[in-house]
Amino acid sequence: MTVRTTLKKAVRRRGDALDEAILGAAWAELLDSGYADFTMEAVAKRAGTSRPVLSRRWQTRADLAVAAFGYYIRKNPISVPDLGNVRDELAMLLQKVSDRGMSTVTRVLFSMRDYFVETNSSLADLRDKIASRRHVEQVLQRGIRRGEIDPSKLTPRIASLPIDLLRHEVFLTHKSVPKAVIAEIIDTIFLPLVSHRKALRRHVKRQ
Repeated sequence: MTVRTTLKKAVRRRGDALDEAILGAAWAELLDSGYADFTMEAVAKRAGTSRPVLSRRWQTRADLAVAAFGYYIRKNPISVPDLGNVRDELAMLLQKVSDRGMSTVTRVLFSMRDYFVETNSSLADLRDKIASRRHVEQVLQRGIRRGEIDPSKLTPRIASLPIDLLRHEVFLTHKSVPKAVIAEIIDTIFLPLVSHRKALRRHVKRQ
């Protein structure tokens, strides 16, 4: 066995390490080329592997693109500690979502027209595949336990409103959302819809 063969075997990637390399390459391809020029061959070349290796894991380039979105989100996790009140926690959550690079994600999303045609799906379908509501649910559940939020007012559509409005702002501007806009989303739109009256009065007095 030659030294070159030994070295190749030593650095050969398998399992999770190979998946991470492929998904990192796939996300880089989406950033550089958009979905229109996104190919399994280009990803394989960037990842230093072969197309058959990718095909064994993801059947189509659409599947790989969705996995690449998930990879990016997983590599940029968000956590919101218990700050004692739902208003501050929501502000931190929205700021972290904005700072995580939502403008970058939005730029890629605008290149996904061919994906929606190929998969006969919509932006909402893709959102449901790649976005987690866990962080919002944790913040809102803490607010309910503290008596700040009236659960009878918290429909699924209203619960998703802060993040939906944040996404809308990013789609329009392609920039991170200013703190003043985040405050407006929370204070003038969301909390008046879901707060217990006493909790809302306490919040208004603090302002």
